[in-house]
Amino acid sequence: MQQSDWREPVAISELPARGRAVCAGAVDAVTILPATTAPAYTAILTDRESSRVADDGVNHRLRLVWMGRRRMPGIVAGTRLRVEGMVSLRDGQPTMYNPRYEIIGTQES
Repeated sequence: MQQSDWREPVAISELPARGRAVCAGAVDAVTILPATTAPAYTAILTDRESSRVADDGVNHRLRLVWMGRRRMPGIVAGTRLRVEGMVSLRDGQPTMYNPRYEIIGTQES
């Protein structure tokens, strides 16, 4: 898929409560579940450098969940992603299940 095939990303703070959206950011954290639970790989995507406490009081974190997966190659803390999927609220946080994603490389200097 070419970059031109993706719609323009929306800021995480502007995501709809429900509906399809595209956004981009960096993986802030991943959660690896124990082998005794149902497989799911969860990552937190942020579009802010300092994601822990936003100065403006707005949410800049999006939960990404890949059901049936214990890992997603290349998706680790610090990876830049562009994601597309259906947004829903789970525990008050915007969440995308099984989003389509593209790893965004950084150019070496």
